[in-house]
Amino acid sequence: MKIRSWLFLFLTTLLIGIVSAITVGLILKFPENSSMFELFIYIFGLIGFGALFSVFSQMGFFAYLTVHRFGLGIFKSHRLWNGVQVVLIAVVLFDLFYLRYTSFHKEGESIVNYIGIPLLILVYGMIIAYVKVKQTTKVAFIPTLFFITVVTILEWVPVLKENNTLSLWMGFVPLMLCNTYQILMLHRLLQQNQKKPSAS
Repeated sequence: MKIRSWLFLFLTTLLIGIVSAITVGLILKFPENSSMFELFIYIFGLIGFGALFSVFSQMGFFAYLTVHRFGLGIFKSHRLWNGVQVVLIAVVLFDLFYLRYTSFHKEGESIVNYIGIPLLILVYGMIIAYVKVKQTTKVAFIPTLFFITVVTILEWVPVLKENNTLSLWMGFVPLMLCNTYQILMLHRLLQQNQKKPSAS
């Protein structure tokens, strides 16, 4: 990827992270009865939070691209490497449920609260993977699903430990939107880079 394309991806992903964090932060906890200065400080904090998780997302994205190439080099087959990724998807989704349940479940609390999030991530990941396949090839389904599920969950770990509703969603939404944007933009940017030399 060329520097110009990387810079475009970086800045637009950063903007998505900031805007989504501000939106979620204001929806979940609007600072009522606050002065303009206090509101400004709160929004400034949301900007920092969104930018931070945008950077987490981009680090995870480029780390996965490296791991993906490394995996293909080791297993020498898309089918075998995809099989490994499917197993890892299942393990990470189960761990997300099990570790949160054993750490934070209170007596009388519904188990649905802990099953719902992994299922939501899986369904969302499958939808994005389907969209990616429609835009590229069927080979992209498992890698996209792996990135949206496993990588997002790993990036989400710092706030998962707190089990605070506001922090959970303020981390989850920017991460998921940034990861979705990056995975769906990658092939477009690569195609643009390939077309430019031939046009000159």
